[in-house]
Amino acid sequence: MIPHFSDHAANERTYLAWVRTAIAVMAFGFLLERFDIFLSYAARAAGHSIPGLHVRASEWLGLLLLLFGALVVLLATVRFNRNRKLIDSEQVHAYGGTLLERVMAPLLIVMAGFLAVYVARQLVALG
Repeated sequence: MIPHFSDHAANERTYLAWVRTAIAVMAFGFLLERFDIFLSYAARAAGHSIPGLHVRASEWLGLLLLLFGALVVLLATVRFNRNRKLIDSEQVHAYGGTLLERVMAPLLIVMAGFLAVYVARQLVALG
């Protein structure tokens, strides 16, 4: 039997959850990067050009989300390996994350707020 198997299994499940989250963030980034196609189509369907649309911004925002998803995978892998070593260690360790791990959630909240404002402005320009 593998020592501390349930701890290792929980560590792996957590890692896989982070990877799934990163894939979702990257998929949303790709979707947002292609948002300009939707905006251009909607403007043409409405029969007029809309000078207030910033389709280039959706490409940059999509790229940032793709890079953020890649960062999440990298941090999840580092954390998985660190926790695996700590589980196998005989010493008692305090549980805590790195500063970068603590900054990820507020960064994602700021990005979500910015995206909400951006999409709202584009929809107002269409309407």
